[in-house]
Amino acid sequence: MPLAIRFHRGSAAQCCLTDNDCLSIKLLQDSFLLCWLVILLLVFTGGPVYADWVKILKPYPVQELQTLYVDPATIRNDGALGAVWQLTDYRWMQGGPRATPRFLSTTIHKQFDCLDKRFRLLAYTEFSRRMAPGEASNGYVDKDVWLPAEPDSIHHALWEMVCRRP
Repeated sequence: MPLAIRFHRGSAAQCCLTDNDCLSIKLLQDSFLLCWLVILLLVFTGGPVYADWVKILKPYPVQELQTLYVDPATIRNDGALGAVWQLTDYRWMQGGPRATPRFLSTTIHKQFDCLDKRFRLLAYTEFSRRMAPGEASNGYVDKDVWLPAEPDSIHHALWEMVCRRP
């Protein structure tokens, strides 16, 4: 088989034994370039894609200070227990002036006892930017503490959403 050396503008010489070898090298180069383009796109776009958060429209006491969202795709209910992910987006930076890190949003995984109208936190994360991007800091959660989902509270509204779901 003859050895072919092909020169391409802007690249080093390629040594191919057959035309198929040259095609394989070209495909490998193209896939490498595509991989780098995807990486650059992910790095320089506005950030990663997050859940489809849906705003909670029911009035609650601190509505002017924060906006609450849930991810409907995360609602789980087995009859006795239910769960959902909630996002709280704050109007102003939270935490004291010396608190580190300060945060603008949180995600909370809540579990509901559908029979006793109570809830507990399963996970809590603070984020440095609105709508949960930026630097993340996991908060402490005591999974043994159950709290009542009191009437006219956001917890009661979430309990209704999770536990009364058909």
